[in-house]
Amino acid sequence: MNPHIYKALRRYFIAGLLVWLPIFVTYFVARFIIELLDKSLALLPKNYQPEQLVGFHIPGLGLLFTIIILLLTGLLITSFIGHRIVLAWEKLISTIPLLRTVHSAAKQVVHAVVQPGGAAFRRVLLIEFPRAGIWSLAFQTSSGYLENDWSDKTMLTVFVPTTPNPTSGFLMFIPVDQAIELDISVEEALRMIISIGVVVPSHLQKKL
Repeated sequence: MNPHIYKALRRYFIAGLLVWLPIFVTYFVARFIIELLDKSLALLPKNYQPEQLVGFHIPGLGLLFTIIILLLTGLLITSFIGHRIVLAWEKLISTIPLLRTVHSAAKQVVHAVVQPGGAAFRRVLLIEFPRAGIWSLAFQTSSGYLENDWSDKTMLTVFVPTTPNPTSGFLMFIPVDQAIELDISVEEALRMIISIGVVVPSHLQKKL
């Protein structure tokens, strides 16, 4: 094959791949989320489920149903009666040894991540991991510092995510003076992790 034709075909192929690959990834992620949330319709009595009423499955109804449930729940718990119900439920959970630990931890995590101004993932750090001389991205997961009896240094609680899946990783306690704060947002750091380092903020590239 003519080298010029080969180079042209290769360029066109890569250009097409750059257009379609993100579309396919976005499609499959969106499809996974919608199919997952569609399972929330199982909370309805079987005779009242949309598939039973209309005779066929309608994708996305579970997402709409979930949003409505969350809005109604938020409306309920912000009222006086709803607030008392939540307090009674939490009091009941606190009497069950194992469940109270799980519920308390889950509640703290959700509040830190979801609530505006939450303290989770507020700072992007650079730490030496897995050994000295090799640096990894980390997120500070606590708004404060850790004072302890087993070290004379003030410690930070950090999470070091794995790539390309940032939902798994390592929880670490490191001295404050061994962490370098990066001038990038959490979103930019996550893009770096998910892209395996391919997507790097331009200002950080210049520094490197």
